Amino acid sequence: MAVTAALVKELRELSGAGMVDCKNALTESDGVIEKAIEILREKGMAAAVKKAGRIASEGLCHAYIAEDGKTAVVVEVNSETDFVAKNQIFRDFVESIAKQAAVSSSPDIDAFYNEKYIDDSSQTVREALSQKVLTIGENLTIRRFEKFEAEENSVFVSYVHGGGKVAVILEISAPNAAEVAEAGKNISMQIAAMAPRFVDRASIPQSFIDEETRILSEQADNENKAETKPKPPQVLQKIVEGRLNKELKNFCLLEQEYVKDPDVTVSAYLASVSASASVKRFVRFETGEGLEKKEENFAEEVQKTMQG
Repeated sequence: MAVTAALVKELRELSGAGMVDCKNALTESDGVIEKAIEILREKGMAAAVKKAGRIASEGLCHAYIAEDGKTAVVVEVNSETDFVAKNQIFRDFVESIAKQAAVSSSPDIDAFYNEKYIDDSSQTVREALSQKVLTIGENLTIRRFEKFEAEENSVFVSYVHGGGKVAVILEISAPNAAEVAEAGKNISMQIAAMAPRFVDRASIPQSFIDEETRILSEQADNENKAETKPKPPQVLQKIVEGRLNKELKNFCLLEQEYVKDPDVTVSAYLASVSASASVKRFVRFETGEGLEKKEENFAEEVQKTMQG
């Protein structure tokens, strides 16, 4: 069968691949669209392998709440460059991965990759990702997701900052969801800005407190050794306790100063809105946190592109 411009256009719209790739795939498949799509998928998977060594530490975080309000997820999908993070094809893919995570029962990312893709059940999530690698031309990875199922009398609030640099899901328990909607959004913004790690002191694992105490004790001991007149052990203990208390206050959402009114804590702000409302839990993802960042001069990168 002759490979016509109309066939190439149709395959491009179906696959999202480049014009030349579509033409070559159609030539190889004798003009059969379905076979050409399979060829592109295979080449997409090969391209993904070639690109897998590249550092993918940019990308997007996305927060999604199901229409029934009973499920909420945050996902992070990484790309190599910030330019791709602004690409609508990539952004649509991240949104579909969030929806996939909302209905997923997979215990980890490996199992998640092997699920049938929500937007095309003929593919797995891994295959869909490989196709996007082919289309976009960068290494892409689905790094992580966290899923919440709503508890009784609770409401989810989402907040995404910086176009996807930070994403937050907050669960607030309240008899009247409308009553705390604005407060929930404000507290979600607080979480995005101040990066707390726990809801309150009661939610901090003892192992975390023990480890922080050990680190602060070593710091205080080293400082004390450098002094001409060392402090006695009981004074050092008070110093460590004070530093630990300050540190834990910063880590706990409800004890933080409320960013819109530093004269009150987040706990006091929420109580002023609704005496019966309480923060159940939250999750905050920041794009690329903890990942190795690609160190490359932008001018050199442009020059490399121009050279070939």
